[in-house]
Amino acid sequence: MASTFMEVLDTTVVNVSLPHIAGTLSSSNEEATWVLTSYLVANAIVLPMTGWLANFFGRKRLLMGSVIGFTASSFLCGLAPSLPLLILFRVVQGITGGGLQPLSQAIMLEAFPPRKRGMAMAFWGLGIVVAPMLGPVLGGWLTDNYSWRWVFYINIPIGLFAITMTQLYVFDPHYIKRGSGRVDYWGMGLLVLGIGALQIMLDKGQQEDWFESRFIVTLAVLAGVGLAALIARELRAEHPIVDLSVFRNRTFAAGVFLITVLGFVLYGSTVLLPLFMQTLLGYSAFEAGLATLPRGATSFVMMPLIGLMMTKVEPRKLLAAGVVFVSSSLILLSRMSLDVGYWNFFWALVIQGGAMGLLFIPLTTITNDPIPKERMGNATSIFNLLRNIGGSVGIATSTTLLARRAQIHTNFLGGHVDVYGLASRAELQGIAGALVQRGVDPATAEKQAAAALFGRVQQQAAMMSYNDVFFLMAVMFASMLLLIPLMRKPQHHGPVPGAH
Repeated sequence: MASTFMEVLDTTVVNVSLPHIAGTLSSSNEEATWVLTSYLVANAIVLPMTGWLANFFGRKRLLMGSVIGFTASSFLCGLAPSLPLLILFRVVQGITGGGLQPLSQAIMLEAFPPRKRGMAMAFWGLGIVVAPMLGPVLGGWLTDNYSWRWVFYINIPIGLFAITMTQLYVFDPHYIKRGSGRVDYWGMGLLVLGIGALQIMLDKGQQEDWFESRFIVTLAVLAGVGLAALIARELRAEHPIVDLSVFRNRTFAAGVFLITVLGFVLYGSTVLLPLFMQTLLGYSAFEAGLATLPRGATSFVMMPLIGLMMTKVEPRKLLAAGVVFVSSSLILLSRMSLDVGYWNFFWALVIQGGAMGLLFIPLTTITNDPIPKERMGNATSIFNLLRNIGGSVGIATSTTLLARRAQIHTNFLGGHVDVYGLASRAELQGIAGALVQRGVDPATAEKQAAAALFGRVQQQAAMMSYNDVFFLMAVMFASMLLLIPLMRKPQHHGPVPGAH
């Protein structure tokens, strides 16, 4: 759990520190975004290989090497004197961190008997759900009070604890045969090409204006060709890097699709809500992070309770309830206005935080229940990869839709503002009069009043675009109810013997 929390935290904790990193290392904000992109790309490439790597090197050896490498590269990131070196160390951090999620998940699923897996996944899921929400708050606090370098140093004590626990309590299961089988170099190369190009495209698409950019078009072609060739290769390979045959199981396929959409909603809303608070409500980055804490706090409280409920309530019912509650919270967020107060979105965040537990624990348990132990590492690698890709798509899609819808609403509202109408003239005269009283000359005051009125139109258009995106997320996620009947009830579901 410690290694998972550390790795997931690093996907969001750096975000708020980018302007400080750019200033300290004499680079532009655009160049500094490669600190994020390099980590995400390296992480995404290694993640689906984890099952094969665990069989090749041994699970304990791979986990120990990953935690040591991640901790050491975190220290080097904090020491980095230049942006190129920081990006290099972030690549190493992404490579060594890529296997931490699926390895720790597979270990916990195998370490507990089937009836206790719900509680095991509750504690493991705390890192997955709470860390992305805590990241911006912790990153903002460390950067404001100490330095952006402490965003990386914070991993060192967690890493040392994880190294100790791995050495003492993690052992290779009997079915893992280290170094067995040939290396599928073609599959590995296609994986690097396809996943790498896809992740860079998703991360840089909005910045480069998507398919108006030749760079993004090239990445899209490389990703499409690379992933198509990878699928064709891995379905025929005797010793595949990624064993895609697990998708023949209907429960696993449905569960992976649902976790992809959950990643879309979780990461998309995690980016949008602080952005809304900062751009339209005037919150600072730290205040926006604090305002979203109820979601993480509720998840933290609810997950162990949901783990206990897994022994008494059919997991698919909990899963359906989670879909309904998350969709409801997004509907509440889609009804916000510029006059919204903190308590207006507080309850939406509380509902969403509790619902994440209802979703994540049953979904993880149901999806992996039909998978044999010897293929668990491969299955958890795919599960975590597609959740992360869903998150990347969610962030890219939501921010792009936000910009497009804001432009549409600006054109619509602007077309209905008649500067010669009585209401508009009264508004303009009121603003201009206030400016003149402050010492602004009448001609300048009139121009500034017109600019202020257009600014209000833009604010309202932005508010409407947030509402549109949250509503779209709600509808999309509610449709996931259709997948639940396709998923098989866990074979070992039922009360724990001796439980009351």
